[in-house]
Amino acid sequence: MAKIRKTKTELKKQKENLERFERFLPTLELKKKQLIAVIRELENEIEQIRSKIESNRERISAWAGVFSEEDIDLSEYITLDSIETYPDNIAGVDTESFDKVIFEENEYDYFKMPLWVDEGVNEVKEQLKLKGKIIVLEKQIKALEEELRITIQRINLFEKVKIPEAKENIRIIQIYLDDLQTAEVVRGKIAKNKIKAKKEQDTEEAAKK
Repeated sequence: MAKIRKTKTELKKQKENLERFERFLPTLELKKKQLIAVIRELENEIEQIRSKIESNRERISAWAGVFSEEDIDLSEYITLDSIETYPDNIAGVDTESFDKVIFEENEYDYFKMPLWVDEGVNEVKEQLKLKGKIIVLEKQIKALEEELRITIQRINLFEKVKIPEAKENIRIIQIYLDDLQTAEVVRGKIAKNKIKAKKEQDTEEAAKK
C-alpha cells in the first residue's frame, strides 16, 4: 500500500474515493448481469439457427438420391461471397449485426438442368444465409465476452483492492488525527496547569513580600 498523508484533506479525499467506489460498484454488477443475459440470448439464438439448419438438411435429405443419380454439385452454381453487416450497439458494446449475405451465382441452362436444381439452389442459399447469421452472432458473443471479462476485472478491483484500501486509509488517518487531537488536548491541559501553577507561585511570592 502506498504511503498516504495523514491530513484532514487526505481524509476527505479518501472518503470521497470510497463513496465513489461504492456508488460505482452496483453499476458494474448490473452491467455484468446484463452482459451474461445477452450472451445467453445470443447463444440460444445460435442453437435455434443450428436446429433450423439441421431441420432443413433433413427436409431435403430426400433429394440425396436424386443428387447422386444426376451427379450434380450445387456448390458449382451457388457459393457465399460475403456477409454484410451494419454497426450496432448491444448492451453498451459496439459491434456488428447481420444484414444480408451476398452470393456468387454461376448461371446454368434452365432447360437442360432438372427442375429440382432451382429449388436446390434456393435451399443452399437459405442454409448459407443461416450459417452467415451464426458467424455474425459468434462475433457478437466474442465482443460481449471480452467486455464481460473487463467488467469482472473492474468489479474485482473495486471489491478486493480499491474499497478495502480506501477503508484502511481512512482508518489509519482517523486514528492518527484522533491521536493528534488527544495529544493537543493533553498539551493544552499541561500548559494550563503550568500557567495556573505559575500564577499560584507568583501569588505566594507576592504575599511573602
